[in-house]
Amino acid sequence: MRSPLDRLRHALSFEIIALLLVTPLGAAVFHMPMHEIGVVGVVGASLATLWNMIYNYIFDLGLRRLTGTTRKTARIRVVHTVLFEAGLLVILMPFIAWYLGISLWQAFVMDVSFALFYMVYAFGFNWAYDRLFPLPEWKNSPSAQ
Repeated sequence: MRSPLDRLRHALSFEIIALLLVTPLGAAVFHMPMHEIGVVGVVGASLATLWNMIYNYIFDLGLRRLTGTTRKTARIRVVHTVLFEAGLLVILMPFIAWYLGISLWQAFVMDVSFALFYMVYAFGFNWAYDRLFPLPEWKNSPSAQ
């Protein structure tokens, strides 16, 4: 399994790169000032970073218990990403509604839009991260990264 420092590097790099992408895109798509989307992005990234570390640790424990390894196939990566984003949706939606002064329904639509972006981004980022920083246990494993 990954070390705590590796998990921290993963979580921080994931959120910093995502924030650089999602702030201008979100401001353009939702016709809101970039600073408002930026605040939502920074708070969202902070909560997501914490959730990322907790969720990935729990997911890897469960995966290792079920399969004997933390190596993820494409199918497992899809499940991993969908479950992560569903949990984050529940965490972020009330904050978005409150901060932007919008209805829960509007916050839900906005949050789902962000989640769709992040699901695609997370799939690609995590796959690339695992290729750049593979674990030694994967060296002799025949499964696809």
